[in-house]
Amino acid sequence: MTSAVASNAVLTELREKIASLEGAGLRSRSVLPFGVKAIDAQLPGGGLAYGALHEVAGGGNGAIDGAAAALFIGGVAARTTGKVVWCLTRFDLFFPALAQAGLHPDRVIFVECDKEETVLASFEEALRHGGLGAVVAELVRLPMTASRRLQLAAEKSGTLGLVIRRWRRQTEASDFGMPTAAATRWRISVLPSEPLPVAGVGRARWLAELMRVKAGEGGEFIIGACDGQGRICLSSDTADRPDQAGRPLAIG
Repeated sequence: MTSAVASNAVLTELREKIASLEGAGLRSRSVLPFGVKAIDAQLPGGGLAYGALHEVAGGGNGAIDGAAAALFIGGVAARTTGKVVWCLTRFDLFFPALAQAGLHPDRVIFVECDKEETVLASFEEALRHGGLGAVVAELVRLPMTASRRLQLAAEKSGTLGLVIRRWRRQTEASDFGMPTAAATRWRISVLPSEPLPVAGVGRARWLAELMRVKAGEGGEFIIGACDGQGRICLSSDTADRPDQAGRPLAIG
């Protein structure tokens, strides 16, 4: 009897160690870090949480900032593993630009919908499916009730949910300030490109504003646009940066 009890105790201890190791492995895969210390430090866990919803919008109402937001999302999706589902109503993505941001079109399953309600339904279905690197949706509005359903779907599957807020008219942009269940909310604006010591066009630069983050503090960062692997960097030159939000910018 004593031997059996001792054996059970050893097995229990082994199971606990295995569970601990597995838990550590799961925790290490629970976020997608940017690999930029100043940004990851602002995010709980050190990166964008998997199994959560994240919102991104352009800093202005124009196509240029909107394109930067899409490329920011593309770079995030590029750094995941597996297929990416992209739900949209306007099939106007420029594939070569996404590829330059690290997201090759061969990885992407595009779901073209006739209206936003269908985008929401397709987005939720893809999030619930699981086994995907990320799921992206282009939306004008994101009501709180819908965002909660999407957040729950992401939590259940552990999938990264990415929402690009796009507007057809200026009056729709105000909806971006309404509360949602998203874990983070970002705003991306185009800045002058990185200066070079010789004539030419340097790396594109963006102002990335982390406007909201659950259990964390927001911040602003001048970053180099996504490279061929979807990675960003902090800009090394900030002398000519505009402080668009009127707050100190985090640069290191």
